[in-house]
Amino acid sequence: MTNFIVKKVAVLGAGVMGAQIAAHCINAKVPVILFDLPAKEGNKNGIVLRAIDNLRKLNPAPLGLPELAAQIEIGNYEDDLERLAECDLIIEAIAERMDWKHDLYKQVAPHVAADAIFASNTSGLSITRLSDGLSEELKPRFCGVHFFNPPRYMHLVELIPTAATRPEILDQLEAFLTTTLGKGVVRAFDTPNFIANRVGIFGMLATIIEAEKFGLTVDVVDDLTGSKLGRAKSGTFRTADVVGLDTMSHVIKTMQDNLHDDPFYSVYQTPALVGKLIEGGAFGQKSGAGFYKKVGKDILRIDPATADYVPSGAKADDLIGRILKEKDPAKRMKALHDSSNPQAQFLWAIFRDMFHYIAVHLESIADNAREIDFAMRWGYGWSVGPFEIWQAAGWSQIANWVREDIDAGKALSREPLPAWVFDGRHGVHVEDGSWSPSQRKVMPRSDLSVYARQAFRAGVFGDHSVGGAAAGTTVFEDDAVRIWHQDDAVLVLSFKTKMHVISPAVTAGIHKALEEAETNYKGLVIWHADAAEGGAFSAGADLQSMLPLFMSGGTKAIEPEVVKLQQAHQAIKYANVPVVAAVAGLALGGGCELLLHAARRVAAIESYIGLVEVGVGLIPAGGGLKEITARAAEAAKGNDILQFLKHAYMHAATAAVSRSALEAQSMGYLKGDDVIVFNPYELLHVARSQVHAMHEAGYRAPRRTLIPVIGRYGIATIGAQLINMRDGGFISAHDYKLGMMIAEIVSGGDLDAGSQVDEQWLLDRERKAFMELLDHPKTQERIMGMMQSGKPVRN
Repeated sequence: MTNFIVKKVAVLGAGVMGAQIAAHCINAKVPVILFDLPAKEGNKNGIVLRAIDNLRKLNPAPLGLPELAAQIEIGNYEDDLERLAECDLIIEAIAERMDWKHDLYKQVAPHVAADAIFASNTSGLSITRLSDGLSEELKPRFCGVHFFNPPRYMHLVELIPTAATRPEILDQLEAFLTTTLGKGVVRAFDTPNFIANRVGIFGMLATIIEAEKFGLTVDVVDDLTGSKLGRAKSGTFRTADVVGLDTMSHVIKTMQDNLHDDPFYSVYQTPALVGKLIEGGAFGQKSGAGFYKKVGKDILRIDPATADYVPSGAKADDLIGRILKEKDPAKRMKALHDSSNPQAQFLWAIFRDMFHYIAVHLESIADNAREIDFAMRWGYGWSVGPFEIWQAAGWSQIANWVREDIDAGKALSREPLPAWVFDGRHGVHVEDGSWSPSQRKVMPRSDLSVYARQAFRAGVFGDHSVGGAAAGTTVFEDDAVRIWHQDDAVLVLSFKTKMHVISPAVTAGIHKALEEAETNYKGLVIWHADAAEGGAFSAGADLQSMLPLFMSGGTKAIEPEVVKLQQAHQAIKYANVPVVAAVAGLALGGGCELLLHAARRVAAIESYIGLVEVGVGLIPAGGGLKEITARAAEAAKGNDILQFLKHAYMHAATAAVSRSALEAQSMGYLKGDDVIVFNPYELLHVARSQVHAMHEAGYRAPRRTLIPVIGRYGIATIGAQLINMRDGGFISAHDYKLGMMIAEIVSGGDLDAGSQVDEQWLLDRERKAFMELLDHPKTQERIMGMMQSGKPVRN
């Protein structure tokens, strides 16, 4: 197959979605032109310029670095359409009006390059009807490509062909979306709202109907349907506020206008309360009021009976909390089904409605059950998809309960479950694929070559063919680490501790892995199996495991463990084979220090890296400050080191954490030649390829050299700044003490500027300061506060 290289993208429409899709292309180093209508007054590109300016203010940030906004090229439909010829991919993202889209297609079609792909980011309009506005020549290169909001963070993209779309166009686009933009692609049939919004909005409507039936308030429903169910912690009503009640109403209307024969048609109504809120201008978060309203520091909720806002904060019953903590899915679902508690009955009802709906509609909206599960996981933040929940809880038992409720008139439709549900099966996902009612067979996973880059593809419950924690050959395993390989001469070290914290057992595991790698392998990758599922690289040193040592032997008992941590990090740095840290999610404190010592780092775009020890009243003591000092000296190349050190110093002294891998690069935690990966499922593949490349290039460990330091001059300069911050009330006295300690370490101590020290000199100073702080009452307050509440204490 010939290479499909997207050299430039055009995005038509600088609204919220269009501008953010353009921003994410720029994150991924894909040149992009953002188009909109010419402004009626002032600069003709004013609409686009305002949209780009707004990207810098949005939260969560659509850009990996705010300054990347300047790289988005600008255009308008009057002056710049000939520039479309430069683009290999054109994404239309204007308002959801068929007539407006058709008008725009006529305008742009003559300028589209002969082999470019043209796609619409519509959230629910028919792709086939949209293609009616295109020439016969362009129709085979047209499809739907539906990003979810916010496009940088939401993993899901739905790909929707028409009957005329050339299959290779879809394959090329899927590969680009997967690797370059880091997305999880689900292929949907061309039905209203496709898969995720069709199923997700039904779920929200069913939840609103059942909540009213069982008399539950919006805050209780959100507590029940958020993280307790393994879904987005905002729950149902808070999510609707974030999405926008007007947007939600628009999606409902698409279903209402196009699904008259649907057995669940009666559900597709904008709820009366939502209609009333929209009428009053309460659109949710963007208008300051929706189901919730913030007044001062208080969050109020709507009271449907009076349409007034009243105090919120009610929670689920303790009984329900206990039921939902039950590990066995079958026991958990049975407890909800059998309970007489209204909250339990409500939860069973929303599960039943969802199971009923996806069983009835699977054949018409998706090629197979896997696409629905991935759509809900990647587009709606469910940790487990609806078919997976059903299968894990006992397929036939659930099917019988749902059938009983349909027969008893308790369900939202009289439509019976399809016959295939009762054909003796144990679920829809099996070893070799997922059930497809439309094809009457199990459909295997896509075999596109892009998926060869995912050693551990996203799997579904019941399909064990895509890897998992047991894949590969284990060399050594205990409670803390697993050391393993997949027959490619690269050893992998995976931590098993919670949040992958670095305990004494993990430190021992690092030494064991290095020894094994140096003896038998080309190199070592430090990677964790949940990297792609939002896990942490490492949340730092394991304070909890240090507590018994501290209680029995005081600070003196902890010092040997700090020495071991420093030695483990030094061993990583000076290993005779390359060590590559495959980073995704949080890399804090000791986790950040660990990656600083690797020969190379491969980081997922969503990597949040920082030295955060001051939050618990400590300073970094695993070699992080030593590495900051060495890197500043190296970058200075004989110039004033302080100019290169001051930003890195400030990041450590204020516990700053990067908001993306791109920002971590600008902060100095990642180097310029470190690799940033957009799809976390490809992290291990890229890290391994780095080991192979370094090995083939004749990798040698770095030489141990002396580090020039700035001594007393640096301490005095930084100290003057800290005094101003303390006296101005910006930092506490304890923060000042911590800041001065960090300054003394990175400056090299009480020495003349230009003195040279070895790494051990700096490590000793890190450890000495760390031990002194452990004995300090203010630090002990911070540590206890963090362990009890998970939040930093500022004292």
